[in-house]
Amino acid sequence: MHKRISKTELLIWIVGAELFGAIVALIGGEFNGYYSSLDLPPLAPPDWLFPVMWGIIYALLGASAYLIFRISNEADGATFAVFATQLILNLAWSVIFFRLHMLTIAAVVLVALTIAVGIMLLDFYRKMKTAGLMNILYLLWCMFACYLNIGIAMLN
Repeated sequence: MHKRISKTELLIWIVGAELFGAIVALIGGEFNGYYSSLDLPPLAPPDWLFPVMWGIIYALLGASAYLIFRISNEADGATFAVFATQLILNLAWSVIFFRLHMLTIAAVVLVALTIAVGIMLLDFYRKMKTAGLMNILYLLWCMFACYLNIGIAMLN
């Protein structure tokens, strides 16, 4: 039996995820200057799309994590570990790509992040379908980011 959703707690989780995204952006380094200096592969989206997508993704991630960690009685240490792993890889990728400019290593980290997001999505889905489905955009965006990162590494 699932507990009732608390709008306040849900909002706290969403805001927390958005704050994590802001921290990633601050620690990761300058996005626009460096990224715009790179040769980009075909299908590279305009710069304005990145913060929009990440804002949506972090909101959905926060909401899905709330559902799993506060509503589901099935959340466990393994669920927390995969959730934390994808957050760490998310931050690491940003630092490696934007601050350290290590494009190939960033691509490897991004592949690992994509795998971790896929595992998290499946774990969340098994525990609560809605929470899993809320992370499909995150997985698709990571897959697209792999294409971009690998393309950028090859072109630069």
